[in-house]
Parts: sequence; structure tokens; C-alpha cells
Amino acid sequence: MLYAWLFWVLAKWNKGSLSRGERLDYIDPVHCMRQKLPILPIEEYPSNDTLSIHISGIFFAWHRHFIWLREKALREECGYNGYQPYWIRALSADDLFASPLIDGSDTSLSGDGDRPDDYESTITLLPTNVTIPNGKGGGCVINGPFANTTLHLPDLDAAPGDVFPENAFVYTPRCLTRNLNSFMSRYLASQKDVNRLLSSPNITTLQRNIDVSVWPTLNEAGIMGPHAAAHMQLGRAMDYFWTAPQEPTFMLHHAMVDRVWILWQEKDLKNRQYALNGTSTILNVPTTPEVDLDTELAWGPLSMTKMLQDLMSNKANHFCYKYGN
Repeated sequence: MLYAWLFWVLAKWNKGSLSRGERLDYIDPVHCMRQKLPILPIEEYPSNDTLSIHISGIFFAWHRHFIWLREKALREECGYNGYQPYWIRALSADDLFASPLIDGSDTSLSGDGDRPDDYESTITLLPTNVTIPNGKGGGCVINGPFANTTLHLPDLDAAPGDVFPENAFVYTPRCLTRNLNSFMSRYLASQKDVNRLLSSPNITTLQRNIDVSVWPTLNEAGIMGPHAAAHMQLGRAMDYFWTAPQEPTFMLHHAMVDRVWILWQEKDLKNRQYALNGTSTILNVPTTPEVDLDTELAWGPLSMTKMLQDLMSNKANHFCYKYGN
């Protein structure tokens, strides 16, 4: 199986890491993948696993294999010779606009969105009703390699968080939108938040910490953790968990989530390598059984079914990789 023998290092998309050529070498295959025809005809779209793979016992492992599948596709279908980069968000937490990943340059994944006519200076976070400063954009991305990119799934911002939307696969061409929010990254996706994740004493706490945050500056608790905040700090397309993989930064964000999981595991491999908690439904619905190492995970036509035990180590089975510093 691909990479079963190869030990490879993922590099971060930050200053001093990927060269200009390496960034361009990644951007071109991403464009290539966007131009590929779908594997299945429209009437046979695979089921959407959103309500299984978030805030559940399979979140980390499912996304680890998803990242691997994406890199495999970039290599086999679009001639990519590198590895999946990751984004250390904490390095640009105080100023998202300074990040080489989203600064709008020709070696970035494009920058902020244009400011729409209905722009408002503040936004309200639900369900806590906390009001914070808005970003500076919110409209279509108009600079960098992904300017004027068309997305093909609907805007599902108003969709419920626990019911699969009936219109999830309706062909709805629209522009890639962004709304970079440095206020959110500063308070919810900083190195302090990463340290809190790595200090989690067990898998249950790690799962809670990555999705639920304490925000002492606003005297509020339970707003969102650094996983959700990293989605929301980019706004719009990246913020809707039904359609977020359409956003070019998605894989770099989730590679960073995977890196945090590995760093946490390596602090106590004996007790953490195969640590599990929760079910295979969002919010761990009590009526669904607890996952174990024999629990099977699926990715539709993208992959064979895998058991959780096959995905818990980055150095076993079909995985053989590590992350750079």
C-alpha cells in the first residue's frame, strides 16, 4: 500500500519552511484536483459523514485517514511529488493577514474576501450570543491563486447542526468567500490554546478542549475550541462544517489538528496511543454505542473500510510519517 515503507515529513506553511517553489508545487495540483470530474454520477453521491465525524469518538482518526487520502489523490491524479503541508496557526494568531498561507500573494492560498454591501462591524456567536468584532471581509476572494474560485455546493449556514440538510448536494455555483478575523484567532487559536490541548490529562479532556474553550477575556466559557475557531476565523466557506472541505486551507488546518493529536499521544504512548472515548455520532448521542478499536469507519468510494485500530498510530499500517518542527 502507498507509503507503507516510506517515512516522510510534513512541512509547515510558515516563514522559513516551505520554499517558494514548494508552495507553487502544492498549489498547482490543488487546482488540478478542483478540475477533475466527480468519481460518481450526480445521482450516486456518497453519504455525508458530517454527523458522525465531529465532536465524537472518531473525529481524530477519521480525519487522519481523510488527509492521507487527499495527498494520495494529489499524487496519483495530479502529479504532486511533495507531502501534505500543515499550518501552525499560533504563529499568525495575532495577525492573520501576515500569514504566508493567506496573505494574498502568488504563493499563498489567496487572501481575504471582498467586503460585501451588507457588512456589519460586529458578529454574534451562537448559541452563546457573545458579540465580537467582525473581520474585514466576508465576500468573494479576489486576490491570489484562488481568486474567483467557484464552489459547487450550497451555502448551508442556516442548516441545523444535527440534521442532514436535504439540499446538501444541490448544485449551487458560488464564489469562494472569506472573512479573516484576527480577534478570534488571537483569543481562541493561539499558542496558549495549543498548550492547553497538549496538557490534557486524558483523551476525554483533549476532545473537550479542542472543541470547547474558556474565554476569560470575555468572561465566557464554552464558546468554541481551537478546532472550530480555526474554521471560523477564516469565515464563510471554511466556517460551514457541511461544506468546509471546499476551502483550499482545509487540509492544512486538519493536518495541524492531526499534529496536535500526535504530540499529545507521544507524551505517554503506552496510555495514549490507542486511547478512545465517545461514540460515532455528533455530540456522542447516548443511544449510540461507544467506539472501540474494532469500530469500522468508511469514506464512501474514496477508500476501503478501516478499523479504528488501523488509524491510531502515524507509524503503523499504511501510515509512516511525522511532522517537522
